[in-house]
Amino acid sequence: MTSRQTPLPSRFGPATTAREALRGLDLHGRVAVVTGGAAGLGLETVRALAEAGAEVVVAARDLEKAHGALAGLAGGGMRVEAAPMDLLDPASIEAFARAFLATGRPLHMLINNAGIMATPLQRGARGYESQFAANHLGHFQLTARLWPALRRAGQAGGARVVALSSRAHQRAGVDFDDPHFHSRPYDRWLAYAQAKSANALFAVALDRRGEGEGIRAFAVHPGLILTDLGRHMTEEDRRAAGLGPEDGPGTVPAGRSVREGGEFKTTEQGAATAVWCATSPQLAGLGGVYCQDCDVAPVLPPGAPGTIGVRPHAIDPDAAERLWALSEQLTGVRLEG
Repeated sequence: MTSRQTPLPSRFGPATTAREALRGLDLHGRVAVVTGGAAGLGLETVRALAEAGAEVVVAARDLEKAHGALAGLAGGGMRVEAAPMDLLDPASIEAFARAFLATGRPLHMLINNAGIMATPLQRGARGYESQFAANHLGHFQLTARLWPALRRAGQAGGARVVALSSRAHQRAGVDFDDPHFHSRPYDRWLAYAQAKSANALFAVALDRRGEGEGIRAFAVHPGLILTDLGRHMTEEDRRAAGLGPEDGPGTVPAGRSVREGGEFKTTEQGAATAVWCATSPQLAGLGGVYCQDCDVAPVLPPGAPGTIGVRPHAIDPDAAERLWALSEQLTGVRLEG
């Protein structure tokens, strides 16, 4: 376990917005790729980075929808473009990466934002459980294929990779014996927790490989935000979370906002930690850590109550290396020079 997993502390907190996290930073000349950047947290992440001057490429499953969502940003003079990519389709990941590398651009920020949550059991062509396949393996493949562009930026001043995890990681680690639920009964929330632990472990292993190249990696819990990510939640799930029919994507449950001492954030607040990890000078010399509320999160020991912090199983370097080896085996992909 890394001793770096300790709050800085930063000057920010749970109510910090993405714009506030970027205040004073000039990102002109910087290039970012944001997966799932056409809606929810991803769209707010793209908006904040582009407003600060970055050139942003959005990897989107539905290109027509992405063009519609991003039209206002491009029309406002910001440098934003979209390209097709489906995290459950290895061929589309390969095509996206090839097209980006063909431009010769360095990649200063890769924000692996897209994901699915609590879906019914689905498997791709290779038989992999969809939440593990999309949330982790798809991003693993994308990162490896974009490695030459990340190295180019890393050697010229630094690059960062941000993996969106979740406090859901606290429920379960990666089951290395049966990650795809071939033998054990499928539990959609357990599968989500496994995928989010994988996101955090990915950042640990990637940072170990990237530090010498000027590439640092971070895992992020964005907070509780109502977005389309929750479209597979059942009525029972919503009742358990205390959500009513009026609590839809883009809203904050009445009386439960972080500004009122609650847990729910706006999308602007939810995007803050990801852009902070991608850009903040406060993180110079750090990497491989799990962050929330625009700070490095504390370690939450096994069995200890609480929701603020990261469980040891999600930052365990041995588990991270085991996951890396498994991911290479499952995808047939390795870091490219």
